[in-house]
Amino acid sequence: MSKVSWRQVLPLALAAFFVVGSLSNIFALGSIYEEYLKWGYPHWFHFVTGVLELTAAILLFRAPSRLLGSVLGCTVMFAALATVIIHGEYGQAVPPLVVATWSLVVGWISWRKQMVFAEPS
Repeated sequence: MSKVSWRQVLPLALAAFFVVGSLSNIFALGSIYEEYLKWGYPHWFHFVTGVLELTAAILLFRAPSRLLGSVLGCTVMFAALATVIIHGEYGQAVPPLVVATWSLVVGWISWRKQMVFAEPS
C-alpha cells in the first residue's frame, strides 16, 4: 500500500468541498436562496458564489494553480464568515472558518513549494 500524505489529500478534499458548495449554491438547494435574500444580497447572488466556489475547486485540483485556488477559496469563505457574523448567526460561522483555515494551509504549502522551486541552484 502506498503512503499518502495529508499534504496530497487536503487540497483534493478542499476542492471536493468547493464542488459540493458550488452546486448547492448554483441550484440554491433548501433555504439557501432565502438566506441570501435575508442577508440582503440580490436574488442572483447565489450564482456568483457558486461560480466562484467552482472556480476555486478547479484551481485547487491542479498543483500549478493551487495557490490561486486557495486564495480564491479563502476569500469566498471569509466573505461567508463575515456575512453570518454581521447577521449574528454565529453558529453558522464554524464551517466557513474551518474551510478558510484549510484554504490558508493549502495556500501556505503551495506557496512554500513555489519558493523552493524558485530558489536559484
